[in-house]
Amino acid sequence: MSQPLYITMHEADNVGIVANDGGLPAGTVFPSGLTLRDKVPQGHKVALVDLPAGSAVRRYDVTIGYAEKDIPAGSWVHERLLRMPEARSLVDLPIATAARRAAEPLQGYTFEGYRNADGSVGTRNLLAITQSVQCVAGVTRFAVDRIRAELLPKYPHVDGVVALEHSYGCGVAIDAPDAVVPIRTLRNISLNPNFGGEVMVVSLGCEKLQPERLLPPGTIPIADQREEQALDVVCLQDEGHVGFMSMVESILRQAEVHLQRLERRRRETVPASELVVGVQCGGSDAFSGVTANPAVGFCADLLVRAGATIMFSENTEVRDGVAQLTSRAATPQVAQDIIRELGWYDEYLKRGNVDRSANTTPGNKKGGLSNIVEKAMGSIVKSGSAPIAGVVAPGEKLNGRKGLIYAATPASDFICGTLQLAAGMNLHVFTTGRGTPYGLAEVPVIKVATRSDLARRWHDLMDVNAGTIADGKATIEDVGWELFRLMLDVASGRKKTWAERWKLHNQLVLFNPAPVT
Repeated sequence: MSQPLYITMHEADNVGIVANDGGLPAGTVFPSGLTLRDKVPQGHKVALVDLPAGSAVRRYDVTIGYAEKDIPAGSWVHERLLRMPEARSLVDLPIATAARRAAEPLQGYTFEGYRNADGSVGTRNLLAITQSVQCVAGVTRFAVDRIRAELLPKYPHVDGVVALEHSYGCGVAIDAPDAVVPIRTLRNISLNPNFGGEVMVVSLGCEKLQPERLLPPGTIPIADQREEQALDVVCLQDEGHVGFMSMVESILRQAEVHLQRLERRRRETVPASELVVGVQCGGSDAFSGVTANPAVGFCADLLVRAGATIMFSENTEVRDGVAQLTSRAATPQVAQDIIRELGWYDEYLKRGNVDRSANTTPGNKKGGLSNIVEKAMGSIVKSGSAPIAGVVAPGEKLNGRKGLIYAATPASDFICGTLQLAAGMNLHVFTTGRGTPYGLAEVPVIKVATRSDLARRWHDLMDVNAGTIADGKATIEDVGWELFRLMLDVASGRKKTWAERWKLHNQLVLFNPAPVT
């Protein structure tokens, strides 16, 4: 990109971001006649007009900050020059007021998935081994390695085995009110559509989170006309186990029972409405809200039109757009649910003597994002333009809800992904500008790069290059359709994501707002 270029998001913006790889030196003259007074890195903001001290600095037609001193036109506008606005109050918000635009249904799109007894559809056929407590993680990991080496070759229709390792289960205030969050999270992850209803648990025996509390009777859907059976638990402290290998062999014996049933499953053609897609961003930069997230938002609208479910999340990264969310709520009750969840999270942060401003990272700022307000405006566009049909609290299941859903999660990549798994997602989309090798073993993760430079350097980690939008080689609609079609191929098993190929998988991280004892 040889010609100097800055990008604005709205005609009322008084700053733009430098689009050129490597940034631009002081003295650069843009086609508009604007001259840079400073060297400005790629993705960082340049003042398009003189900004007097105290004046509003606007991007996305939103005030992202106030100038701490006079900022002449052509200057580099960074976080040290801005005072962040106060958070919008959660009272007197617009409630379900946004104009509704009838969207034409998107029909005829299908993928090859695995139907489950509870009506959900998986995109992969995996054996998941649930753990009731962190204490058993090492034993389970050892057993899983043997399952992969000794058992999986006998079951070619099973895609893999995953241990649902976590850090919960004991040493916690198990009866505290907020303890329901990690418990129901782990319970609902065990029921993810990609596991086919085949649930087995490895327990220590003395932990606070007993298997029967984790998965009470009636929790697991029964398939193949099998009568409900006792929960399949391998307890390491059982007196029958003599030595380490006795424990491991017991896990392998029970795993084979589930593998035999999973082996009988076959993919079948299902409508695109069976997709349950979770979207989030990590390692964000100023291009996230220009290229990748708008393309994901366009794709989100396609999914809603196809009758599918799509979840967007990240409380601190939508908090400054709360009025956008409540106005887009499909009903007043949905708006009130959004307010309830964001209000709860405000109080959660307050208990730790922090607020939403603690979200932004050094990498976000290096990528041009001055503060959480600017980051939120670029994050929220992942949700597209459809009405928000429902809200899911942390650790809850979707329970068949369709359309655009707000899953109220922390913004931490690992915790957000874990909670979206619990809600029931069968496919994940993750956008990044700085770059991250994030992945999940439980569902395929499609990675979308915001910049062509990142896509070139991380060519075997990024699945989609949304940087072509900034390069002028593609439109938001082009990349949105590319992503939609890739989703169908990945969901069908016709294509694997780079994270799947390299087996790059982050651990599950449960959100535990309750005390640790």
